[in-house]
Amino acid sequence: MKYFLLLVSAMLFNSKLVAQEQSIYENFILNAVKINAKVIIDGELEESEWGEASITSDFLNKAPRDTGLAVNQTKAWIMYDDEFLYIGAINYQKKEDLVIKTLKRDNSSYHWDSDGFSVVLDPMNKQTNGFLFGVNAAGARVDGMVSIENSRTRPDVNWDNVWYSSVKVHDDYWVAEFAIPFKSINYDTNVEEWGINFVRNDMKRNEYSTWSHVPLGFPGIDIGHLGTMVIKDIPPKRKQGAIIQPYVLGSSNKDFLAANNGLENDIEIGLDAKIPVGQNLKLDLTVNPDFSTVDVDQQVTNLSRFSIFFPEKRAFFLENSDLFGSFGTWGLKPFFSRRIGLNNGEIVPILFGARVTGNLSEDLRVGVLNAHTRSVNDLSANNYTVASVQQNLIGRTNVKALFTNRSSFDGASPTGEDYNRTIGAEFNYTSENGYWNGNARYHWSQTEDKFDDAYFAGATLMYGDGDKFFGITADRVEDNYINELGFSDRLFQYDAEAEELKRVGYNFINPWAGFTIRPNADWINSYTFSGWMVGSSRTNGDFIDRILSVNFEMYTKDWGGVNLSARNSKVALLFPTNLINGDELLPVDTYNFSRIAFDYYSDTRGIINGSLNTSFGEFYNGTRTQFGGSLNMRVQPWGNFGVRYIGNKVTLPDNYGEATLHLIGPQAEVSFSNNLSWTSFLQYNTQAENFNVNSRLQWRFASMSDLFIVYNDNYATDNFAVKNRGVVFKMNYWFN
Repeated sequence: MKYFLLLVSAMLFNSKLVAQEQSIYENFILNAVKINAKVIIDGELEESEWGEASITSDFLNKAPRDTGLAVNQTKAWIMYDDEFLYIGAINYQKKEDLVIKTLKRDNSSYHWDSDGFSVVLDPMNKQTNGFLFGVNAAGARVDGMVSIENSRTRPDVNWDNVWYSSVKVHDDYWVAEFAIPFKSINYDTNVEEWGINFVRNDMKRNEYSTWSHVPLGFPGIDIGHLGTMVIKDIPPKRKQGAIIQPYVLGSSNKDFLAANNGLENDIEIGLDAKIPVGQNLKLDLTVNPDFSTVDVDQQVTNLSRFSIFFPEKRAFFLENSDLFGSFGTWGLKPFFSRRIGLNNGEIVPILFGARVTGNLSEDLRVGVLNAHTRSVNDLSANNYTVASVQQNLIGRTNVKALFTNRSSFDGASPTGEDYNRTIGAEFNYTSENGYWNGNARYHWSQTEDKFDDAYFAGATLMYGDGDKFFGITADRVEDNYINELGFSDRLFQYDAEAEELKRVGYNFINPWAGFTIRPNADWINSYTFSGWMVGSSRTNGDFIDRILSVNFEMYTKDWGGVNLSARNSKVALLFPTNLINGDELLPVDTYNFSRIAFDYYSDTRGIINGSLNTSFGEFYNGTRTQFGGSLNMRVQPWGNFGVRYIGNKVTLPDNYGEATLHLIGPQAEVSFSNNLSWTSFLQYNTQAENFNVNSRLQWRFASMSDLFIVYNDNYATDNFAVKNRGVVFKMNYWFN
């Protein structure tokens, strides 16, 4: 090991001598070396085979600049045998300068805010999807799938599979060692050139570096800017056995508001399974799934006329979710998985679920999902089917199609009288360098009423090169585009006088543009000036609303920053509206109002960091002042404690209402080790009139096997009377 490190140090010294002359490499190629010896994953890199493995060239700056060589260098090696792909890395940084946010696995934000090392793999080399594996300097893992969504590479860290890693910290460097089983990733034995890149987080300097050059404006994990790993003599795919993960759950709950408010005790069992189907397809099954251990939603104050989009957090629906959920735009999703198993925030038990995903060929990805919910109170049982297909064309262009169906069931048979179906297709274009992106889409719906005017169509074109960006999206949503498995924040508007939601078809347009200046300054990283507009009208042309926003952002070298924005809104209320529980309804009229907003963010590396935000100005025919912020404290490496606050004071004239709303959310996260953690959330929300306590202990006692203890409590905000209380014990075990 000492001689190995001396060799590495000599290479680094030589690289510094030529750093001023070295340009960005045109080719990034690694020839993976096959070995026959056993490798122990201990963070030591002591095996002689590491001296023969392929080694990367110098790492390049990614952010805040994408030119030149990284100051704190990284060296990564790669080799493989018949079972594993091995990666070793030496990351140069003094031990006392390391920033470590957590010991807990799969926390994506903490991973990128800690000293860390990651690898991105694209085994199919199609620049559409791949895998991410990473560790921070305390050994906390993050793994996930990466895919293209709205033209940018995004990780899904809810993907979970078996792999091995170890980290060792020394005085002037830290070592990361990976062993990734070939059976844990999808690959084709006919593809000998894989896409690959390595990402290094250097938090002391607040810099990120990569082996293959990734321009500004793209994330370091971007699968459109990977290097190449040549891997010959690829191990044949082994026949994988089924993976079974049963669970047993015991719970005790009490509803203090119910007429019969006795203690309810319950024991449940269920299972998840992963079954290979051929070489490149996988069947996921879930029977009687339980999601009581999923993170609670982070509540918000909603003073808009529309519903709030809460992200999906249930693992069964998240894995390979890009196949189903990447359709549509930010404001209209043709498939939103939270429509299954949830109704107005209330849980609807799922009897079973099945999902088949994978590749039928190098260029053809498919996904089929089916789930069946039980009948609850006035809700009938329902069966849900979602199917998606994605065909790659030339370059990074593809076409994809989506089908969704909901059918009500009476016992074991569909009623045939209550259903909702949609079908849609989209064309996606991304230029070779990733700067230009475009999308065209058309979706159509059908119910038992067989309405006309039941489609949604639109297009988007955008450009971004890291310094300047602009784009436009436009959609038309007809009145009878009824998609019960989708999400649209604008299609339904509430008529407070009739006390019902009404569908309002609309035309939508959203242009934006901006540019970034990166001065040669000691403490300023960048200035960004931008503007955008959102506007809509009814399908007959009648005006609905228009929002104009002008924005300024400044970020410092430590990634702190300030944002300023000025916004003007013009809104035509289509129906009488009650925004804040006034004695009178806000009448149908056109309202024009403006506001100014300011946000401040401190350096997130600090032991104590936080943010402040405020906005003030007109609100319809009254005024609104908002103030909030967050305060966080880190006890490295095991603890994160924080609190966020949002306050709103709204005053409308006459009897249209006034309110002072508070949302306070303390939270604490303690990691006792990489496998044992405790997380608690408190949320006090006067708008929802609810105070919630959620506390969860998670112990990963074996590979992919967990024990959870979850405590949940809800109180009224006016007198703190308890509403309901419960505790859950859940254990699952992974059999392979």
